[in-house]
Order: sequence, then structure tokens, then C-alpha cells
Amino acid sequence: VQLQASGGGLVQAGGSLRLSCAASRRTFSNNAMGWFRQAPGKEREFVAAISWSGSSTQYADSVKGRFTIFRDNAKNTVYLQMNSLKPEDAAVYYCAAARGSSGSYYYKDYNYWGQGTLVTVSS
Repeated sequence: VQLQASGGGLVQAGGSLRLSCAASRRTFSNNAMGWFRQAPGKEREFVAAISWSGSSTQYADSVKGRFTIFRDNAKNTVYLQMNSLKPEDAAVYYCAAARGSSGSYYYKDYNYWGQGTLVTVSS
């Protein structure tokens, strides 16, 4: 499975971005997907996850109410809609495919990772 993340860029605080992650294989539809992020000098942290069916989602407390994860299995793509962005949201965002069908906060439950897309938020 190859994952290609896109959609990052520079946005002002309070603005919005939508990240996309396209998978290369149909097995995408059987796997939960997640988004993680890593800011300079910090560890990679969980952002959001979605089950294979899309019926279950999980969010980090820091993004609840502002970010939405959703997926289109017909397009093998998962999205992260980010609203009300804050400077502390700036990071490289990574999409990942989980080993199973349920979402997880734990990065070791994901065995495929995209290359990352940079999000910069100006204050």
C-alpha cells in the first residue's frame, strides 16, 4: 500500500485546510486510517482516526470540534478537514493505514505511512 498525502500549505490562524491521502490499493477499504502530525523538535502525535467503514472516528483532544476526518472508499482516499487553525497546529501531517479495521491512537498500530505534507499556520 502506498499513501500519498497532499493539501498542506500556508494558512492564517483561523483559516482552513483540507488534507487528502490517496491509497494505491483496494485494501484501503478494509483498513482503518489515521492522521498524525509532527512539529519540529516534538514527537509524532495522533490527530484523528477513522474505521474502515467510516462509521467510527477518534480525535485528539486538541483538535476536537475543529478537525474532521472522513473517507471515500470508492476513491481510496481519506481526508482531514481542518478548520479554525491555530499556530500550534503547524506540523508535518502524515496519513497512515492501520493493521486492522478499527482506528487507533497508537502509532504502532499503523503499518503504512505516507510521506507527510507540511502545514504552516501564521499568527
